[in-house]
Amino acid sequence: MLSIHSLSRPAPRITPVRVRRIMEAISLWLAMLLLLFVQPLYAEASTRGADGVESAGELRFVDDQGRHLESATMVNADYQVEVTGLVADVQLKQTFRNTSRQWREAVYVFPLPEKASVYGLTMVAGERRIVGEIREKALARQEYTRAKSEGRKVARVDQQRPNLFTTYLANIPPGESIAIELSYQQPVRYQGGEFELRIPTTLTPRFMPGPPVTDAETTWNKGWATPTTEVPDADEISPFTVLPGDVKPGSHRATVAMSIRAGLPVSRVSSRSHSLSNTWNGNTVEVTVGEGGFAMDRDLLVRWAPTRGIAPSAAVFRQQWQGEDYLLAMMIPGLESEQQVPRELVFVIDTSGSMAGESIRQAKQSLLRGLDSLGPDDTFNVIQFNSQTASLFMDPVPATGNYLARARRYVQGLHADGGTEMAPALDAALGRHGPAAGSETAEGVQRLRQVVFITDGSVGNEADLFRRIERQLGDTRLFTVGIGSAPNMHFMREAARYGRGTYTSINSTADVQRPLDELFGKMQSAVLTDIQVHWPDAEAGKSARPARIGDLFRGEPLIQVVREHAPHGELKMSGQLPDGSPWQQSLDLAQAAEGKGLHRVWASRKIDGLLDARTLGRASGENKTPIVEQVTRLGIEHQLVTPYTSFLAVDKTPSRPVDSTLAIDSFPTLLPAGSSTGMLRYPQTATISPLLQALGLLGLMFSAAIGLLKKRAFV
Repeated sequence: MLSIHSLSRPAPRITPVRVRRIMEAISLWLAMLLLLFVQPLYAEASTRGADGVESAGELRFVDDQGRHLESATMVNADYQVEVTGLVADVQLKQTFRNTSRQWREAVYVFPLPEKASVYGLTMVAGERRIVGEIREKALARQEYTRAKSEGRKVARVDQQRPNLFTTYLANIPPGESIAIELSYQQPVRYQGGEFELRIPTTLTPRFMPGPPVTDAETTWNKGWATPTTEVPDADEISPFTVLPGDVKPGSHRATVAMSIRAGLPVSRVSSRSHSLSNTWNGNTVEVTVGEGGFAMDRDLLVRWAPTRGIAPSAAVFRQQWQGEDYLLAMMIPGLESEQQVPRELVFVIDTSGSMAGESIRQAKQSLLRGLDSLGPDDTFNVIQFNSQTASLFMDPVPATGNYLARARRYVQGLHADGGTEMAPALDAALGRHGPAAGSETAEGVQRLRQVVFITDGSVGNEADLFRRIERQLGDTRLFTVGIGSAPNMHFMREAARYGRGTYTSINSTADVQRPLDELFGKMQSAVLTDIQVHWPDAEAGKSARPARIGDLFRGEPLIQVVREHAPHGELKMSGQLPDGSPWQQSLDLAQAAEGKGLHRVWASRKIDGLLDARTLGRASGENKTPIVEQVTRLGIEHQLVTPYTSFLAVDKTPSRPVDSTLAIDSFPTLLPAGSSTGMLRYPQTATISPLLQALGLLGLMFSAAIGLLKKRAFV
């Protein structure tokens, strides 16, 4: 029971000593809270992990007051696509709008289709149209730098990779817009009875293997990566990757209009990536994509099919350009054999950090689908790789119930983490030669050895990987499966070409079944080998590209283009079916239809062959220089951007006052849809001033707290 005395106790008197003790307690708590704040800030400011590998940037550009700085310029894209047969002619308009009060230079790294041939550049500033010209690359850089410093509007387009380009645009006036119009061609793919066109709008950040070239401090002006010994241009191909909410409203939007003339009646046009609006006008289909524009965060994939019962079994196109004849022949063998051969199938799955999120789910579904395709006479193995490579079985095992169940449990337990060390995985999958490779069945039938490589291809050392494939392939066939909404299709296509296989892309978990059923059905089915192509004119046949035809799989077309050949005579093709019987088909060249841009198709394939020779080390010593010269000459002759040529458009009249400054905007790209936010790559601060300021404040707080404690000790 409480006493009356206790209930009536007076409130304690607030003395100066009590006030000081309260302030001491508050100071200590503030110091502890500040410590908890600074620790994660320090962790974010650190850009290197314990292994010395660059980590994802998580700080953004800030000004002296610590305010976030976003790009002051907006970018939008408009695609006008005209499809004729197997060639798509694209007019891409990139519009840059300067929303600041300062003159700007825009640097925009962007993807194009893996076989795009850029042949035109026009800069549009108000009513002025400046048509660009092709230049030797080093000369184009010099002229660009000079025009920029003189205050003239100038634009340049460089090729960084066959599917990665950079637009440089200097002296954009405050509050105004300048458009860059690019013209390029790309091949239309035909597979499994459908035509397919892919338009990439963003890219997945690529893994950059190898130690940094220098330990010097970097300012991350160009990209999130720094040059390494294996990827010396890493900073040139690593644009910052951000969320749609990180760019200005209305920026990074695209519109697409397509006109499809397939040469055959088209029954349907569809897309699993975007919403389409289709209008038929005879045999021409007009297609618009994304009413009002769509976010540039995934590849646009459009497919169309010929009317049922009208299979495009053969076609030939012709063009005369600058007095020379060009012919492009396409033939589909039309093999319908359901014969299956026993196989040794090796699945390789990428489990690196770039696959986190939707991509790893797609990859696991793909691999499980592949396990379902195995037959009783097949053997198989599963290899996963990230920073390390691991194999499920020591050697391939029979595709029986127990082994398949173990494999399914193993795949279900995979998760994405670590780096993309692809080379050891390729070695493990392709490096097995000798008597053990491609084992025999109990009946003594040799198994066909196939490798299915499932990845997003987000690497920067493609050339080294292609050399490994070429060197170790042997009798194996390599099939690539591209994962994600923006895979590195250059790697997918070229790896499959060096591996004498095919490539397939998976865009979403809802799009797994159909393309994989086509792929595994094709791999199970018979192929046409030992293919020979005979043109009527033997001399013209020497100019044929590609010079060497690979194996054919069911439903795959054979395409070859030649120069200096008039459209007369008969083209003959022959090969061998799996049962050993011969196959032959001929094509009357007089029936050739008019084509467009065939000379660029031929020149692009000729350039591909020259660059392949250099990549594979077939040209060494003094032979390297002639290849560079040949590629440069072909690029200038056919007006094509190559690794050694660039397009340049220069305004003759200076517009920027010489005393005004020019700021640089390094444009980010949007994070591919479905990717993990761990793949975000924001610009880093150029200095560590925020961290130093925070540490300084922390020191002041601790000093104040210690001072108060000392005074308290003497009270």
